[in-house]
Amino acid sequence: MRRKTKIVNLGHIKIGYKYPIYVQSMLKNYLENFENVKKEVEKLLSVGCEIIRFAVPDRDSIKYIKPLKSFIYSISKEKNYFLPALVADIHFDYKLALLAMEEGVEGIRINPGNIKRKYLKEIIKVANSKNICIRIGINTGSLPKKIQSRYSTLEIVNYILDLIKEMEDLGFTNLKVSVKDSDVINTIKINKLLAQKIDYPIHLGVTEAGTFLSGTVKSSIGLGALLLEGIGDTIRVSLTDESYKEVIVGFEILKALKLREGINIISCPTCGRCKVNVKKIAKILEKNFSYVRKNVNVAVMGCSVNGPGEAKHADIGIAGAEKYFLFFKKGKVVGKGNFEEALNWISAQLKTLT
Repeated sequence: MRRKTKIVNLGHIKIGYKYPIYVQSMLKNYLENFENVKKEVEKLLSVGCEIIRFAVPDRDSIKYIKPLKSFIYSISKEKNYFLPALVADIHFDYKLALLAMEEGVEGIRINPGNIKRKYLKEIIKVANSKNICIRIGINTGSLPKKIQSRYSTLEIVNYILDLIKEMEDLGFTNLKVSVKDSDVINTIKINKLLAQKIDYPIHLGVTEAGTFLSGTVKSSIGLGALLLEGIGDTIRVSLTDESYKEVIVGFEILKALKLREGINIISCPTCGRCKVNVKKIAKILEKNFSYVRKNVNVAVMGCSVNGPGEAKHADIGIAGAEKYFLFFKKGKVVGKGNFEEALNWISAQLKTLT
């Protein structure tokens, strides 16, 4: 059961317990490298990214916000991609938040650990007038020194509660909250306590999780543990890797927990009995069809021990024999063929779902 939350608006996206858990990523390219940004954005959209955050380190970045919004809108419409919300990531200079909101972002992320509280009122005034969502984004590495030195879960949560109350006192409630740590256990502990204290949507992530392998493992454990308890309304998998991979892993976590629909590839690990190239087909399907947002079980099996049984239980599947594959659909054998024929057949079945 999802934890019951307030519903907040992030542009055209509504966030909270009645709505899907949205998958977010952050641009790796500087906005100034706009041609590279466009390539990165198109790749993000092709795998279903729903919220795109980008850094605004200086005033030169501001002039790229409108062109970025325009490009996202046009490419989404042209290729029928989900139209993502755009969030500006602000640190240190509160005026960058004001400028970004004037340029049309749907949301901003601020870290009160490095923006003086006296400027919060100005940020909230503009956000309220434009119905812009604010994420209070706390990383435990940027907490006030006195809290960092003691590192008490309760003190960290109380610090966030004080910030929320201050924003509410200023008349602002269109907000979501995140508190991230690079330590998986700490991330779980803090967010479980936070979820007991607030009814605002919570954004989940294990910050600075590492490379594709270590970051995927840490994020799967940390986010999975919280999501299983109904905690979390948006997620980001932070990887030292390409941004589109963050989205793919994010959706895989949600799909494994039955929280989002999508293609489920059941593929055997292979062994000495396998005479066909299962690994290659499974990787091609995973790469080419990660965007599918309908529940479909796809079996790619390698031999006669478990292969036919697994393939029969899947919606579509192939099971290896000596030198060829059997093709299964809804439990029935519908054909057979070599590697290329098997790949073409199963790809054609999946294309009908787009």
